[in-house]
Amino acid sequence: MPMDLDRMLAEDHAARAVWDYVERLDLGKFYEVIRSREGSAGRPANDPKVYLALWIYATLDGVGSAREIERLTRDHLAYQWICGGVSVNHHSLSDFRNMAADRLKDLLRQSVTLLMASGLVEIRRVSHDGMKVRAWAGAGSFHTRGKLEKIAQQQVERLTAEMEDDSGPATRREKSARERADKQRSRRIERALEQMKEAEKGKRSNNGKKKTEARTSSTDPSARVMKMADGGFRPAYNVHLASDTSSTVIVAVDVNNDGTDLHAMVPLAEQIEQVYERKPEEWLADGGCTSLGNIDAMAERSCKVYAPLRKRTNPNYKPADARPNDSEAVREWRARMETEQAKALYRQRGATAEWVNAQLRAQGLLRFLVRGIEKTLAVVLMHALTHNMRRSWAIG
Repeated sequence: MPMDLDRMLAEDHAARAVWDYVERLDLGKFYEVIRSREGSAGRPANDPKVYLALWIYATLDGVGSAREIERLTRDHLAYQWICGGVSVNHHSLSDFRNMAADRLKDLLRQSVTLLMASGLVEIRRVSHDGMKVRAWAGAGSFHTRGKLEKIAQQQVERLTAEMEDDSGPATRREKSARERADKQRSRRIERALEQMKEAEKGKRSNNGKKKTEARTSSTDPSARVMKMADGGFRPAYNVHLASDTSSTVIVAVDVNNDGTDLHAMVPLAEQIEQVYERKPEEWLADGGCTSLGNIDAMAERSCKVYAPLRKRTNPNYKPADARPNDSEAVREWRARMETEQAKALYRQRGATAEWVNAQLRAQGLLRFLVRGIEKTLAVVLMHALTHNMRRSWAIG
């Protein structure tokens, strides 16, 4: 049906604002991947701007499925306007996002530096928080080492039988599909066995004895069972976000499979220093992200940590009382958190880190539809980029 998409879309539609934002970003690293090369055949590639704009606009709509975006490009005016007559498929959309974590990191850096150039982002005071996001794996997919080895042997036998089966031409396509699915499952089981060593380390107590037998998932080997915000235990990833308190813009992102938040503070601080060449002066974090080692490491970076003091097991001692093995930085932190100024400053964490987490949840970051840390990181980076775009609209 002939139609004028540009006239049909309202002048103040969000899709136009998304496209304007994408045009301000430098997508040179994306074009480098698809550029022409001598001696190799290929085909014309779609403009990365189209893919990026589709993903950002879909994230605004709370859509995280490439198949759903493909459907919307056929049925929804705003998505059709972004495509501009270019057809897209869900395989290309998935590959664009899921295989581009490093390139999306560069776009996140650009989204922050654009605001830094305007004086809207300072990165002087940073608020940090972690949140657990459900993994694309079920609780029943977690098995012990012995069970995984048994499943792997069954997969080898099944794959051998598939390859030896000489069916007629009518079932050749089905046979190929079954072989491909079996090979993919075999690779996932191999990765689950490789991840078993890491899982077993986390299951050992101080005296070297196992607490419980370690288990990894045959669906998503990188996922771990974690305690969620509602108190339940589910397969998940731990997403960490560091935000600038003056603008609530996300400046650093990390994804890991650690059940605790203790190991993310220093890597996030190092990431900020390397990317923006700035050292935060103040760091706001909750008690789950703070350890005495983190306090010392941040003090070496001339960064003051503002985090609540933990209750002492001995009721005769206050949380602020220094311990004999406390370093100078820890003593200063204990004394600092007793002041009214520090308590008032720490209240900003709820208005930044908690609010940013809620915004990403509202954008649909409730459960990952991809598997593996690299792909989940790409999803979080897309959410962070979309959030920063919205903040740029809000703060001018």
